[in-house]
Amino acid sequence: MLTGLVIVLESVAREAMLFAAIGFLIGGIDDLAVDFIYLLRRGWRRSPKLVARGGDLRGHPTPRLAIFVPAWDEAAVIGPMLSTALARFDYPDFRIYVGTYPNDRATIDVVATIAARDARVRLVVNDRPGPTTKADNLNALWHALSRDEAGGARAQAIVLHDAEDVVHRDELRVFARLIGRYAAVQLPVRPLIDRCARLVSGHYADEFAEAHAKQLVVREAVGAAMPLAGVGCAIARSTLEAIATARGGDPFDAGSLTEDYELGLAVAAMGGRGVLARVLDATGEPVAVEAYFPATLDAAVKQKARWMTGIALAGWDRVGWGRPFDLGDHWMRMRDRRALLAVLVLGAAYIALVAWAALAGVRWMMGAPAVSLPVPGWLLTTNAVLLGWRLAVRATFTGAGYGWREAIWAMPRAFVGNLIAILAARRAITRYLAMLYGGTPVWDKTAHAFPDLAQPSAS
Repeated sequence: MLTGLVIVLESVAREAMLFAAIGFLIGGIDDLAVDFIYLLRRGWRRSPKLVARGGDLRGHPTPRLAIFVPAWDEAAVIGPMLSTALARFDYPDFRIYVGTYPNDRATIDVVATIAARDARVRLVVNDRPGPTTKADNLNALWHALSRDEAGGARAQAIVLHDAEDVVHRDELRVFARLIGRYAAVQLPVRPLIDRCARLVSGHYADEFAEAHAKQLVVREAVGAAMPLAGVGCAIARSTLEAIATARGGDPFDAGSLTEDYELGLAVAAMGGRGVLARVLDATGEPVAVEAYFPATLDAAVKQKARWMTGIALAGWDRVGWGRPFDLGDHWMRMRDRRALLAVLVLGAAYIALVAWAALAGVRWMMGAPAVSLPVPGWLLTTNAVLLGWRLAVRATFTGAGYGWREAIWAMPRAFVGNLIAILAARRAITRYLAMLYGGTPVWDKTAHAFPDLAQPSAS
């Protein structure tokens, strides 16, 4: 019996380890190529390119801007968010459109109270009960804006925010300055770290610190389409109108779970240029959007599954690939969609570790000598070096954005992120199969929290 178990364990450990080792090698080389391009680009400049500085934002035209905030079951955060935005925005001409649902009376009441005392807030109630999708909610806001502006002054750009966002006072001036030169402008997103859930909430800080300081920079460098984050971004009114015309009147695809990602690709497909706005305010701090991300394992899995479903799975069907022979764009879209492949590799690695440990235990019980690893030493060494480099890079970007203490936390959080990705993959596949069999996408949102701005942010 033990002999048969040894044969099974050896087979499982060998095949899983070989698959994982080769997968890690390919993924590591892919990541290394991104790092290499980033370092080359940094080599041309001593500091990351800034498209503007805080002191340069005054004295420029201030066209009208419309801010869209979709809200389903957000009574707990929408009030503080709106009050903060109204108090912080240093800009003369804007209006915030908040999309609600007729069966969400609590959110409607909060928004209506604020709108009654400040005309810069416009309450919009969807014709359909919620939740639908965030894209459907945004379409309702688009049509409300069009009705309000019929025959009158029009907003030059649409700014997107979520109900839990903490806005920066200068962001609208950044958009006003850049939206004429670019069809879409994305500010960096800076997740706040909940110190009571440092591992789960903090892994978002690690990921966004690297994504918005390096990966989007590389996308621009290779000429790839730039996906939008759905918050802290502005799209030119003319571009949204062109997309709406192409889609029969709605600029946002109501059947999408990741309308923000797809919108960025749609802007590029229409010939529009997007830019990541790396801007410092007058105090030297980055103009960025802050927010708390999920702080529990279940909520993080739920959110990551939505991203994985919309980008890594449905993205293949919905947006396909870019222009023929646009190798940079193809490469970036492949990286966007490799999440499930990465989960398979991770899963194989953990299976290999468990199988190999069990095999070692069984052979010890039998008094048999240990079996050597079925993977070439050079491959294991290369993967170890690539892993060390990857962790060092992640910690470097986290440290640049949050300080050295969080850089140290970035190491264990990398493994937490792997666990969340593995758990999210199962949920994502289930949701995707439901969509293939005619299931209707719905807004699978998580509960949100707004920081106490009277206290220092946990970051």
